[in-house]
Amino acid sequence: MKIPFSYIARNLWTRRLTTALTAGGLALVVFVFATVLMLDEGLKKTLVTTGEYDNVVMIRRAAETEVQSGVERPQAAIAASHPVIALNHEGVPMVSRETVVLIALNKRGTDKPANVVIRGVSPMGLELRPQVKLVAGRMFRPGSSEIIAGNNITKRFAGAGIGEALRFGQREWTVVGVFDAGNSGFDSEIWGDADQLMQAFRRVAFSSVIVRLDNSDHFDSFKKNIEGDQRLTLEAKREQTFYADQSKALSTFIGILGMTLSIIFSIGAMIGAMITMYASVANRVTEIGTLRALGFKRRAILTAFLMESLLLAAVGGVAGLFFASFMQFLSFSTVNFQSFSELAFGFTLNPEIAAKSLAFALVMGFVGGFLPAVRAARMKIVDSLRAA
Repeated sequence: MKIPFSYIARNLWTRRLTTALTAGGLALVVFVFATVLMLDEGLKKTLVTTGEYDNVVMIRRAAETEVQSGVERPQAAIAASHPVIALNHEGVPMVSRETVVLIALNKRGTDKPANVVIRGVSPMGLELRPQVKLVAGRMFRPGSSEIIAGNNITKRFAGAGIGEALRFGQREWTVVGVFDAGNSGFDSEIWGDADQLMQAFRRVAFSSVIVRLDNSDHFDSFKKNIEGDQRLTLEAKREQTFYADQSKALSTFIGILGMTLSIIFSIGAMIGAMITMYASVANRVTEIGTLRALGFKRRAILTAFLMESLLLAAVGGVAGLFFASFMQFLSFSTVNFQSFSELAFGFTLNPEIAAKSLAFALVMGFVGGFLPAVRAARMKIVDSLRAA
């Protein structure tokens, strides 16, 4: 014979204050746990959406980032002449030879500098990234000292608004446009003409070559040809894979920090749940004896107290997840450990994170409620009724 679920729920409602306090502690832990997962997911989403699946990035072999890479002009020309590269509607190969450098800019309202990526792109660069849209001003003119800035750069850094000027590479560069890259990593970059930027920074080699394949299935053969060509010292990756790899170091750091905090907080929350359930058992000794006298088995008592603890955890889990969902309205900026540049990204909540957070809450409820439930189930009828 099972104890009705409504009876279990009413017991929690009867002890509203202790229920609220314990559920609040569990909610705080779930909030931290979910926020860390959302931060990690936001980072991965930002960097993965930076790339296009059919685009391929070629950088110097063994270089981990574009900043460390160098692709000589003859090598870039050989790579750009591969027959599987797609043509645009004008019959021009979809290739962008790009140069990437880091400069330090001051944030608006402060004199605190941060590294920003300056990307020199070929005329085909914008066409290769359809998620990049000009939202204000105009495109820079090739051969000029004009630049366009990503949304996050314009908002956060001094001198990066339309009509303002930035000085780097011994030149003054005028910001003529602002682009939106759909919350991808490009929103944290400044773009200009590749040749002009190479002259300004006295570069003789590109940082990378980006191409669009005419058929995604050609990637393996393209990669094999490029990496097997003795004239080249290049490594080819899908653009999405390339940017996903950029998130590994920062993602690992966020994961370790978040898990450490969650484990510490969860121990406190489980102890809190255990104390609440032990107090519940102590206050209901007579009630437990009566249930046993009415014919309820030890297993039913054990299940009822475990259900009560799990219900408590579920309430805390839902509350923690509810408040964590508001973090989606905030954005976060930090230094990408891979490129050492400023990267802005938001918190992302998805069904998988919600399920993990609720499961985490239920685990805390189970662990915190198991021993009190065992104690309740092991009580003898005579001793329980005598305590009355």
